[in-house]
Amino acid sequence: MPEQTQSGTTVLHLNESRCEGYGFCEERAAELVRLDDEGNLHMLVDHVTPEQLDMAQKAVRSCPVAALRLESAGA
Repeated sequence: MPEQTQSGTTVLHLNESRCEGYGFCEERAAELVRLDDEGNLHMLVDHVTPEQLDMAQKAVRSCPVAALRLESAGA
């Protein structure tokens, strides 16, 4: 998992074609992602703050189909 550095930010990405709506990510990171009534995941943030990083990492790890990923951005 990438860690946020001073030179960049961390971005939370969703691969919509992989997401099957299990909701484990929402249980761990409700302020970052939300499932609608049809089971579609919606991103509430793009860039993860340092305070949200642990929560985002837990959401990524909880996804059984690897639909979420974190990536360091910027230089």
